[in-house]
Amino acid sequence: MKHIPTATAVALALSLAAAGASAQYTGPSSIPVMTVKALQADGKDDQHAVLRGKIVSSVGDERYLFSDGTGQMKVKIKQKAWPAQKPVDGNTTVEMVGEYDKELIGESHFDVKEIRLP
Repeated sequence: MKHIPTATAVALALSLAAAGASAQYTGPSSIPVMTVKALQADGKDDQHAVLRGKIVSSVGDERYLFSDGTGQMKVKIKQKAWPAQKPVDGNTTVEMVGEYDKELIGESHFDVKEIRLP
């Protein structure tokens, strides 16, 4: 009889731990919100930034075209960066946290570490 309350307590603890694992920090950040235009003009290689706008289209192999109204930029988004169980399309406003990958030769892009839905 003592095993039932213990099993229930273990199941409850595991479900609470799993629920906490999907949480994310939503408070203030020292990473600046930037525009595509400003990042392309003044951004430095590996600079951390936040971009707000829309993912316009897929250009293949984890690469997408992003627009924020000031310009467009290619972004690289790995599967783990997408918000879980929340669809994103061309009409969805997103907030992307990541690093600017400035190329001396070739096209620069933004490496997305996390996508948030504001």
